[in-house]
Amino acid sequence: MKTAILITYDKQDVLNEALGLCDAARYDVVDVMQQYYLKRPKYGIGSGTLDDLKDVSDKVNPDVIIYDEILKPSQNYNLASILGKEILDREMLILEIFESRASSAESKLQVKLAQLRYEMARAKEKVRLSNMGEQPGFMGIGKFGVDVYYNDIKNRMNTTRAKLEKSGRQRELHRRARMRAGFKTISLAGYTSAGKTTLFNFMTGETNQKSKELFTTLTTTTRRTTICDVATKKQNAVLISDTVGFISKLPAYMIDAFRSTLEELGYVDVIILVVDFSESISMIRKKISSCHRVLDEIGTDRGRIVYALNKMDMVDAKDVNGKISEILDVESDRWVVVSAQTGENVEELKSMVSHIIYDTTICDTAICDKDDKHVMNKMMMADIGWPSTKNV
Repeated sequence: MKTAILITYDKQDVLNEALGLCDAARYDVVDVMQQYYLKRPKYGIGSGTLDDLKDVSDKVNPDVIIYDEILKPSQNYNLASILGKEILDREMLILEIFESRASSAESKLQVKLAQLRYEMARAKEKVRLSNMGEQPGFMGIGKFGVDVYYNDIKNRMNTTRAKLEKSGRQRELHRRARMRAGFKTISLAGYTSAGKTTLFNFMTGETNQKSKELFTTLTTTTRRTTICDVATKKQNAVLISDTVGFISKLPAYMIDAFRSTLEELGYVDVIILVVDFSESISMIRKKISSCHRVLDEIGTDRGRIVYALNKMDMVDAKDVNGKISEILDVESDRWVVVSAQTGENVEELKSMVSHIIYDTTICDTAICDKDDKHVMNKMMMADIGWPSTKNV
């Protein structure tokens, strides 16, 4: 495992996420420098902080220095010139994780396209700087003419994009076949490491890899499960998919690279947005906001979202009402508190999904009033022994 110095913001939640990214990329963080501001023009950090970083780097001698922000090529070059170390910014770190996680042919193509888009945006400046003098780990591009380098990237992007478009056409054929067969479709979405795959495994009986590490899932998996339609009292087959996780400050070009996978979210009947309910209210809001941004960019309808507030087994019952109340102040009323680990309330989640899919409501003891959006949540809260919130 390579060693690294991490430079990040002086907020605990940001630090935790940055450490999670480093761990997922298999970097052993030997030192952390936290700063209030990381967007100064020349180095990203101030000159005084750079001197401190130089001293720490000389002392611990890391393999790389990870910068938890987006760096311009000139900033990367300047840091590498002073420190004599390879510099990885946040985007390159995420791309390294994507590359290591990609398993299917399509996900490998998507990662390749994202890497090429990253290079394309920096091509001209990188060539100019590399011609000034090679720096440690500085993209390894050697001596290139700007046009040659730029056109090479462009040609590789076109080839990769054409292959992804072919995969997209195959997905469309599969989607049409599902529609002709009458299958309703559900997708799990959410912030990375929220528990999507664990919930997917519980609902389908699958044994897909699950982990606390970020971006465990890069390849969409679709399986069949059943949901009861109370109107017919029948168990109906539906298709449910597990998708790639989202993360804050995910650049638009990365979303675009994974569009052939993510665009499936625009065609499903219901999106289950899985939220890590064990985290702080501010963190939950931040992560939901990041998920909404990605979903909005790919054109999904928020009216089809159900919020699975996951990891209830890790939340003290006395804290639940306050957290739900705070979230419901700004979010949809379509929510269920669940534990994907133990399976608690997963059937209630399926009931709410069925209500949306079949325009009805499943309940053993009563039929919920369609005009009262909160009746189902009242019953759920009563079933699990928690009093109603102020919004219920």
